[in-house]
Amino acid sequence: MKMPSLLGPFVRCRFSATFLVLWLAFAGFTCTAGSEHTATATLPAAFSDLLPHFLVEPEDEYIVKNKPVTLTCRSTPATQIYFKCNGEWVHQDDHLIERTVDPATALPVMQVTIDITRQQVEKIFGLDEYWCQCVAWSTTGTQKSQKAYIRIAYLRKNFEEEPQGKEVALDQEVLLRCHPPEGVPQAEVEWQRNEDVIDPASDPNFFITTDHNLVIKNARLADTGNYTCVAKNIVARRKSTSATVLVYVNGGWSTWTTWSSCSAVCGRGWQKRSRSCTNPTPLNGGTSCEGQNVQKSACVATCPVDGGWSEWSKWSACGADCSMWRTRECTQPSPGTGGKECQGLDLQSLNCTSEQCPQTVSGAEDVALYVGMVAVALCLTLLLIVVVLVYRRKKEGLDADVADSSILTTGFQPMGIKPSKPGVWAPRPRRPPPHSKNSHLLTIQPDLTTTTTSYQGTLRSRHDAPGKFSMTNGPLLDPLPNGSHTLHNGKLNSDPAEFVSRLSTQTYFKTLPRDVANTSYGTFNFLGGRLTIPSTGISLLIPPEAIPRGKIYEIYLTVQRKEDLRLPLAGCQTLLSPVVSCGPPGVVLSRPVILSMDHCFDACLDNWAVRLKKQNYEGVWEDILLMGEELVSEPYYCQLEAETCRLFSEQLGTFALVGESLHMGAAKRLRLVLFSDAYCSTLEYNIRVYCMDDTQDVFKEVMQMERQLGGRLIDEPHVLLFKDSYHNLRLSIHDMPQAHWRSKLLAGYQEIPFYHIWNGSQRYLHCTFTLERLSLSTCELTCQLCVWQVEGEGQSFSLDFNIAKDTRAVDSEFLLMDSNATALAGPSAFQIPYLIRQKICSSLDAPCPNGADWRMLAQRLKLERHMSFFASKASPTSVILDLWEAQHFHSGNINQLATVMADIGKQEAMIFLVSDGEC
Repeated sequence: MKMPSLLGPFVRCRFSATFLVLWLAFAGFTCTAGSEHTATATLPAAFSDLLPHFLVEPEDEYIVKNKPVTLTCRSTPATQIYFKCNGEWVHQDDHLIERTVDPATALPVMQVTIDITRQQVEKIFGLDEYWCQCVAWSTTGTQKSQKAYIRIAYLRKNFEEEPQGKEVALDQEVLLRCHPPEGVPQAEVEWQRNEDVIDPASDPNFFITTDHNLVIKNARLADTGNYTCVAKNIVARRKSTSATVLVYVNGGWSTWTTWSSCSAVCGRGWQKRSRSCTNPTPLNGGTSCEGQNVQKSACVATCPVDGGWSEWSKWSACGADCSMWRTRECTQPSPGTGGKECQGLDLQSLNCTSEQCPQTVSGAEDVALYVGMVAVALCLTLLLIVVVLVYRRKKEGLDADVADSSILTTGFQPMGIKPSKPGVWAPRPRRPPPHSKNSHLLTIQPDLTTTTTSYQGTLRSRHDAPGKFSMTNGPLLDPLPNGSHTLHNGKLNSDPAEFVSRLSTQTYFKTLPRDVANTSYGTFNFLGGRLTIPSTGISLLIPPEAIPRGKIYEIYLTVQRKEDLRLPLAGCQTLLSPVVSCGPPGVVLSRPVILSMDHCFDACLDNWAVRLKKQNYEGVWEDILLMGEELVSEPYYCQLEAETCRLFSEQLGTFALVGESLHMGAAKRLRLVLFSDAYCSTLEYNIRVYCMDDTQDVFKEVMQMERQLGGRLIDEPHVLLFKDSYHNLRLSIHDMPQAHWRSKLLAGYQEIPFYHIWNGSQRYLHCTFTLERLSLSTCELTCQLCVWQVEGEGQSFSLDFNIAKDTRAVDSEFLLMDSNATALAGPSAFQIPYLIRQKICSSLDAPCPNGADWRMLAQRLKLERHMSFFASKASPTSVILDLWEAQHFHSGNINQLATVMADIGKQEAMIFLVSDGEC
């Protein structure tokens, strides 16, 4: 770039500042160095005594991101122009010079521009503001321009103060505060209502103050909405959280109506008038009108006077038509004040005979009339006799048919289920009338085509462990051609696959998964029982007397695969439990059953809004319960524990827990599980990290899958609290011996997006770390594997194992640890024997003055939160024992319950020590 000669001598010849000023008078002087030569512009003699003045001076600029800014300086007349930034001269090579001549004045015009980068400004960051100015020379002297400040533009993310939602009355003034984020240049602020920009010029009801607050002068109904403060400058645009303004209207009375008529027809009564709370009508939570909407006032009604007849007049003379007549009038008294008119005739006539009406003798015409009347009477009598005979014959035929049909249907008479002796089940009762929607699933008709025998099965006490009566998985009964069901010589088909296949053909059950491993079913009567899906934490307790006496139900329990059943989740909702089905739906229950299933949230209802959802017959999911706000009058009630939910339900169906976090402190429990290859014959070695909901059913599914893959569990599972902070989950591996191992992962970590984990639609997610050993002889692996949520909690696995020696596949002990029977019927399904249970209930159900009743039992078992629910039941003690059974079936100690009974002061505690034979 060609530069004027002024700075060249100044820089290269190192003249002093004083000499430089003297030297400026000599326009033709130059200083050369080597081959470089710079020429100085010479002004015409006519303008040699003019000082330069600026046509364009540099102005303040902002650097946006990494884009440099350009400063411009234009002066006339000028021989030299240079920029000085923060007291230092800008190198001549950084100047871009343009020379022109002003056509109006013939003066030379010089324009110089320079570029300023972000790096130049950041060098003095924190010391002072970066500024530049230009200096122009002429033969007469110098002039300096104004300083131009160059700043780096930015806008921070967080507002210093955000608007807060308010509920205001109609016509009230509203103030919404907003302090925008710090920024350079200072951010401009605008307000939006429901995403539409508010313009105070077009709507004078709005006013924006100098400190960016929004004022609504008189709140209107139309002003209800979500208000957002928007800050923007040349760098970015930020939005605050929305503040909801709700304009409510307090109710006002209308004018009174006119008084009604007096309620009494005669004497004292009352009359009323009314008004309505419609002037205005309360809206958006406004208060209702205070006072009475009806006023009553005493009144006296004039009694009505009913009309009365006067005396009859005398009979008139017999007329030519052989009749005479008399009259009366309604004048004693006359009707008045709404009284009734006189009832009856006011004119009477009577046949008479006199000289004026000669008597006549009956002739042939009268005889013919009488004969005709007799003939008609005879015909009607004969017709009546025929009708009676026909009716009697039909009645006799109907009675015969009924007698015959009773003989044919003798085998279909209802039969009780009461056992003739302990340990024997009587035949099942016949099916109820066909109008019942699901009657074919509930009761059973005897098969007339085969011999029906009793179903033999022992009903032993819980203490007789080796001889437990375990209901094997039995199918719903096969439909006969005539629509009835049969019990094949007292034996139930126990093929699970056939049961699931037939169940899925029913209209309602077509969506059920055909997963035999995760389905349990059995046949139960009034003694109750239990269904369990092993290793899932899912069970269904059917208490005694839950099934009405005389009924036998075949009930199933299954866990749905989330990929098989789409559960609609709105907004920030997340699935917190497995989707569990029990049925058949529509069965009649006398008392609630208890469905137990795991959940995966922190069980703090202050952080969550947890809803229980149920799928109806049309397949639509409905909210049936809000956790923490259960109503004892509803057919559903929940007992929430640290890791388990116990659902009391009077109806069977498909259930799931869905939660919505109330703030960022809400957390889901994730179970972190590590697997590796059981056998490794290559240099590559894989470690799989599963991140799943902390429920047993998901863990079981992953273990089964890894067993098929030939994997092995290489460390104990860890639990991680995953918070609703919108931050992703990161996984990384560290501290591997570099001399023997290396990671094939290109990045420093792997990441699982927040929403993939939070919505719960995928049962488990996993990342694979592929490691490579440098030699096949390397078998020892030590490393640190870390899993953490960004800006949140984390877990670390310290791994140290031999990949060659430990060649065990996935340990099958987990899959067998819950080896109890999947279906137990009768006393074998309960810790407390049936007779003892009845005695406890009769002892504690009755209120006791000193409190030694079911209420103390609930307190000792730490169930006092559900007192109102227990109290709403016919037998509170029975419901408490049901819950105890559901909680302690595998781990419960019946002697501990006996101790609680003894503490209450009930002698019935000794009943627990009674032997099975005595029970």
